[in-house]
Amino acid sequence: IQTYIAFLSIFLFMYEYDGSLFVVGPTTKMNLFQSVTSALDNTLASDPTAVIFGEDVAFGGVFRCTVGLRDKYGKDRVFNTPLCEQGIVGFGIGAAVAGATAIAEIQFADYIYPAFDQIVNEAAKYRYRSGNLFDCGNLTIRAPWGCVGHGSLYHSQSPEAFFAHCPGIKVVIPRGPVQCKGLLLSCIADQNPCIFFEPKILYRAAVEQVPTEAYTIPLSQAEVIQEGSDVTLVAWGTQIHVLTEVANMAQEKLGVSCELIDLQTILPWDTETVCKSVAKTGRLLISHEAPITGGFAAEISSTVQEECFLNLEAPIARVCGYDTPFPHIFEPFYIPDKWKCFDAIKKLIIY
Repeated sequence: IQTYIAFLSIFLFMYEYDGSLFVVGPTTKMNLFQSVTSALDNTLASDPTAVIFGEDVAFGGVFRCTVGLRDKYGKDRVFNTPLCEQGIVGFGIGAAVAGATAIAEIQFADYIYPAFDQIVNEAAKYRYRSGNLFDCGNLTIRAPWGCVGHGSLYHSQSPEAFFAHCPGIKVVIPRGPVQCKGLLLSCIADQNPCIFFEPKILYRAAVEQVPTEAYTIPLSQAEVIQEGSDVTLVAWGTQIHVLTEVANMAQEKLGVSCELIDLQTILPWDTETVCKSVAKTGRLLISHEAPITGGFAAEISSTVQEECFLNLEAPIARVCGYDTPFPHIFEPFYIPDKWKCFDAIKKLIIY
């Protein structure tokens, strides 16, 4: 019976989300970049208006996320662009306004800044400024994000907080292949421009059974990965895996029960799930790789303090990157690793 169940699980994927259980269909083993490819493949196959463009995407991209798609769907639908991020996003806005499903790739999140004006002043405001006569909601911008172990200043940044200050766009970061495909397809289907940051250190490291057919995971809905009673841990992307290990350490070494929440969507974020958890545990630790000052942890901390002040048993803890450029040889000291997070939990408990 056990062998039969294991065999069946390869072909049927059951995903529990918000208490509901649904079967999506046959699955295959994928790492994170392959789950991106699968989502893009599903989109190109089902939507004849869908186009993918960016630097080197026709050749598969530097992380191989678009490998094989040009050969399968043609050079008019998967094509390279000049090395100009402002032009890539500007073209994407125009394509989306004209009715196409536009999927732009910025080769590294660190290089998204030349496109900042196009994203913040054009894409995010297009619907508002036209009184909803026009919009570019069919635009999705993908970008590899976060530290990778050797990326240094220009291949390690986590710029999500810059865009969290901008009404009119959505910002999403997955933690693994299953979430990556479902959330990316939700971004592509969403009628608002979306920025989808992909943790590049997980492109090959994270492997799961992922449905081959299209499916979606709701945006702006955090996921409680592990329930607990003493401390709430909140993160997104790669840091979820760090806090998973920290939660286990806290249980084994301190007898502390941690509730772990993957925020998934940075903007608009799920305040209800986080505040409900903090009201139960009375303690909150937020962790991200980006610098601490002005990082999105500050927004979460402020909101929780306003909503859950009388429930708090200790000051809210933030374990984040330092207020310096991302270093090269000092990366191990810069990142908010498990030891820093574990130490923060100890301080929360004894406060």
